[in-house]
Amino acid sequence: MLRKETIGGQAVIEGVMMRAPRGYSIAVRCPDNHISIKTELTNKGNAKWRKMPIVRGAFSLVDSLYLGVKSIMYASNEALGEEEELSDGALWLSVALGIGGSVLLFMILPTLLAGLARQLIDSPLLLNLLEGTVRILIFIFYVVMIGRMPDIKRVFQYHGAEHKSINCYEGNCSLTVAEAQKCSTVHVRCGTAFMLLVMIIAIFSFSLFGWQSIGTRILTRVILLPLIAGISYEVIKAAGRHKDQPIWRIILAPGLWMQRLTTAEPDDDQVEVALAALKAAMKINGQNVNYDATEVK
Repeated sequence: MLRKETIGGQAVIEGVMMRAPRGYSIAVRCPDNHISIKTELTNKGNAKWRKMPIVRGAFSLVDSLYLGVKSIMYASNEALGEEEELSDGALWLSVALGIGGSVLLFMILPTLLAGLARQLIDSPLLLNLLEGTVRILIFIFYVVMIGRMPDIKRVFQYHGAEHKSINCYEGNCSLTVAEAQKCSTVHVRCGTAFMLLVMIIAIFSFSLFGWQSIGTRILTRVILLPLIAGISYEVIKAAGRHKDQPIWRIILAPGLWMQRLTTAEPDDDQVEVALAALKAAMKINGQNVNYDATEVK
């Protein structure tokens, strides 16, 4: 029996990607209203060092970004009726640009802004706390602003549908639209919660180095990012296993709150797409399920 916590997902344009240990699936609502499904087996590599705690988190982040870009491109082509596919080189370039942009916006910019307060604040601890607060505020502002875009609002609805479907599955409920709609739009292992956790852990990690020169600060933040991501990954995994314990509920609370900004209540058609992706992911992972009138590509 597949462990419940091994299926995760991501909202894409007019669809949902679901990832299981053996592969992934993408379900997309096409212009003619049918659901197109793509499935693919994946090979994560068998090297033991790739499975080491913390190390696996850094690799998982890069893998997720690559698969996310690939899924978005596929969904865009299906939803818009286009035929275009990026090469592996172009996909990795997109991942690199995405990581670079995130580092610039959420790591370098906050430390530059916090540095402006150096003449007013002498305490390295307070400066690092200010930097972390600025980082989180920029993240919240970014999410709120993109959430105003109509296309992103629909992606947030599919994000909610993804969470409802996984919560339905993990709750051992029948995988139907009616049952999934009863479930929550928030989930403990959400990428939004992961991002916020990275920012919180970064505050404590960077504080250990005091308040360095601007060049050293930027270098420190870039170098420590994989380590912080790895630690955050382990915390998220532990939270998924112990989410009912009080201490873990406290740790999870900010991330669950943040998901209120990145998820929205989906309609039945969107939940149907998410369930189709979930069932396809379960099937390639060795479980017998029905597709319920979806088209497999």
